[in-house]
Amino acid sequence: MIAVRVMPGRWADSARMMAAARAAREAEGVEQGLCFMATPANREEAAALGVSDPAIDAAGPDDLVIAVAGDAPEAGVEAAAAVLDRPAAPAGEGAGAVRAPRTLLRADGDLAVISVPGDYAALEAHKALGAGMDVLLFSDNVPLEDEVRLKRRAHDLGRLVMGPGAGTAIVDGLALGFANAVAPGPVGVVAAAGTGAQEVTVLLDRAGAGTRACYGTGGRDLKDEVGAITALDAIARLAEDPGAEVLLCVSKPPSPEVAERVLRALAATGKPAAACMVGGGVDPVPGVALHDTLEGAAIAAARMAGRPAEPPPAPRAEWVSGGAVRGLFSGGTLCSEAAAILADALGAVESNAPAGRARPLSGRPGGHACLDLGEEEFTRGRPHPMIDPQARVERLAEEAADPGVGVLLLDVVLGYASHSDPAGALAPAIREATAARPQLAVVAHVLGTEADPQVLSRQEEALRTAGARLAPTSAAAARLAAALAGAG
Repeated sequence: MIAVRVMPGRWADSARMMAAARAAREAEGVEQGLCFMATPANREEAAALGVSDPAIDAAGPDDLVIAVAGDAPEAGVEAAAAVLDRPAAPAGEGAGAVRAPRTLLRADGDLAVISVPGDYAALEAHKALGAGMDVLLFSDNVPLEDEVRLKRRAHDLGRLVMGPGAGTAIVDGLALGFANAVAPGPVGVVAAAGTGAQEVTVLLDRAGAGTRACYGTGGRDLKDEVGAITALDAIARLAEDPGAEVLLCVSKPPSPEVAERVLRALAATGKPAAACMVGGGVDPVPGVALHDTLEGAAIAAARMAGRPAEPPPAPRAEWVSGGAVRGLFSGGTLCSEAAAILADALGAVESNAPAGRARPLSGRPGGHACLDLGEEEFTRGRPHPMIDPQARVERLAEEAADPGVGVLLLDVVLGYASHSDPAGALAPAIREATAARPQLAVVAHVLGTEADPQVLSRQEEALRTAGARLAPTSAAAARLAAALAGAG
């Protein structure tokens, strides 16, 4: 049975819609719960998930839809509606409280965080630029041509457009999106990589170096079509900032030509600089310490800032687990980095976020593979796994039951916008998997700090108690997984 409620002219941000969908799925008798703006793309995705109804077909892009399937779908609809109708936190206390502006054109600020459906994101970003603000564009599904137009306009105005799909930034000491609670310091970070930005800022924090600012550019910024507009403008901004004494740039697999342009811009600042272009394939440039891993680049930047950072020791496998390595990641950059490391160590590795020698995934993986479960094919109709781990819990149990899998490789990403207890959500599935198959190895890296809301040590202890082996960095976790699979 399917129950549908359409709310004409109603809008909710992505976080509120995700929470509503989660509430629907948690209701008894519900198999599938969706909450979305009725754009054509969203209606198609709902139909692909087996949720269709004439009321959905008749809804327009400005209408909010709750659609629930199961034996008792109405209970799910009511649970979702209750979340959507819950009042927002008050802007202030007492009679002097000021209502937030209902349009960016009337907002008083220098940075706008925009999280609306992709069809509307570019318009709202243009409004923010017109009001003199930088933009953190959290929204995805923004057409490439809109991204280019936005970034060119921002460049002409002396502003930055971070995104689309930029989930992490640290500006004026304020952590935005999925950013972690890290100490301030002298390193300025430019990142075309969301969890890549988180990994290096956390490693800088652990080394005692700290972060001056972190500008996320969106994952397409270093592609040929965009030409690193935001990355180059962010480097120029950091070059003029006397508090940014060291520069660090990280990126998902980039265009080699565009990456060279970025490296030359870093070198031209005259400041000590390090970089990681995940997967390699980029020629070094004098004046920039180029590294193959996020770990290596962060350690180099920390040393440039005067901190005696050291890489983690080589992994000690102690025993070998027969079978394939299967990486189940919530962070796309961490997935790409792991795929590249495993491909160097193990040979044939597939991934839906390939880097280095890893090959693009073709069908269901049968051997070594790294899956970014935050990619669109896994998140249609479901929240991102950093927000709601349930989809990854289900996939973990499925992969653990495969007798051909010998090592499960996981990331656990903490931060302000992440799930409140991701390790606690994964631990029961890990415990059950290792109890059923004692020869199965589970390797995990927890990306976070003690100051994060989830608390690093608590998350690590939950995983350790469940039977996982922990590594201090994402690269170290991949190397340990390779060692457990018999490499080296």
